[in-house]
Amino acid sequence: MVDVHDKVAYFQAITGLEDQELCSDILAAHNWDLELAISSFTSNPNSNPNPNPNPNPNPNPNPDPPPEHQPVPPGPTLAWRLVTLPVSVLSGGLGLISGAVGLGVWAVGGVLSYSLAMVGFGPRRGLEEDNPLLQSSPSALEAAQFVASFERDYGESSRPMFVAEAFMDALQRSRQEYKLLFVYLHSPDHPDTPLFCASTLCDEVFSAFVNHNFVSWGGSIRATEGFKMSNSLKASRFPFCALVMAATNQRIALLQQIEGPKTPEEMVSVLQRVLEETAPVLVSARLEAEERRTNVRLREEQDAAYRAALEADQARERQRREEEERLERERAEEERKRKEEEEAREREAQEAAEREAALARRRLEKARSLGVEPEKGPDVTQVLVRFPTGERKDRRFYSSATIQSLYDYVDSLECSNVEKYSLVSNFPRTVYGPEKLSLTLKEAGLHPQASLFVEPNL
Repeated sequence: MVDVHDKVAYFQAITGLEDQELCSDILAAHNWDLELAISSFTSNPNSNPNPNPNPNPNPNPNPDPPPEHQPVPPGPTLAWRLVTLPVSVLSGGLGLISGAVGLGVWAVGGVLSYSLAMVGFGPRRGLEEDNPLLQSSPSALEAAQFVASFERDYGESSRPMFVAEAFMDALQRSRQEYKLLFVYLHSPDHPDTPLFCASTLCDEVFSAFVNHNFVSWGGSIRATEGFKMSNSLKASRFPFCALVMAATNQRIALLQQIEGPKTPEEMVSVLQRVLEETAPVLVSARLEAEERRTNVRLREEQDAAYRAALEADQARERQRREEEERLERERAEEERKRKEEEEAREREAQEAAEREAALARRRLEKARSLGVEPEKGPDVTQVLVRFPTGERKDRRFYSSATIQSLYDYVDSLECSNVEKYSLVSNFPRTVYGPEKLSLTLKEAGLHPQASLFVEPNL
């Protein structure tokens, strides 16, 4: 809940009244309803805002002439001070203070002179595009809404190019560009605001001057960050403009504040004066940064040359070691292959001998299983077997013998070098496969004589 002091401060910021007690009385007369009090005041700004009006509504016998008829006052004096920013404003940006921007000694002697030590300047362009989280921060959204509202109300052609960023981001941008930050606090309900925006801020000469020499940030005091900045800068009158730059310890340096309506010529005069007074420190900071970058670049070039020479030596040494290791690996690989080939030959010879011995045993077993070849007779079948090599073998079998006996006979012959085969007859072609092994020769139609050939199974 907003406390009494915040309501009074906000009412002062909106209305431009400097008398705190008067603002408190107005709020109290409206039951501390901030919106009602502001609406009542702004709807009749020429009326006496005092809830207990004085019988004499104009105690000043010599009222000031209207602003358009007043003589041009001298430019505001340089109001420099350090302003501590609230934590919420610091956290809304990029953390500029952590960039270690140091202010040196400031001295005022007719013309302000000072020295600035800046550490850690570096390009961070495109930060908004690279990190979409920054675009969605509340402070950045408020800034974007202000820019859009300002363009909608006053046009886009001639105006200060307010950055659509949080205050701290804008301050960071100004530091990177070695420029001051032009701050405009917008009070939508103040009666001087529309004319000031239209005739001064949107003046072609003034806006071009600001856009060329400063980074501009604007915020509405209705928004959270704009309201907090108005409190931090102690804005007591609107329209309110200021020139600031970064300082240390969560603070900014307020170089100039301009309060109240001003003509474009007055604004340019004041800003030009501050620009001339701050030019030495900005130029010095830029030159120092360039010198640091040059020194860093020279060190980097020297380090790069040293690293290149070191890497070249290391590369040559590495190549020498790699060549030695390669030759050693090749010798080891050749030795390994020689041993593997020798072992493979020995295994093949042993396996061949084992296969031959197994085949000889198998032939002997098959030959024994056949028994003695029968003599010719009515129950004897004459079988002729042709091999793929063209060789022929024939034998007599009892007609009661099975097809398996024919396979056993083929397996017992030395001319049979085919492990998997089928016995096939022609005219008609018949394959005597595993399903016919139990048939007798007579049942298979091979009695009294048959001609078969050995067909390898692919």
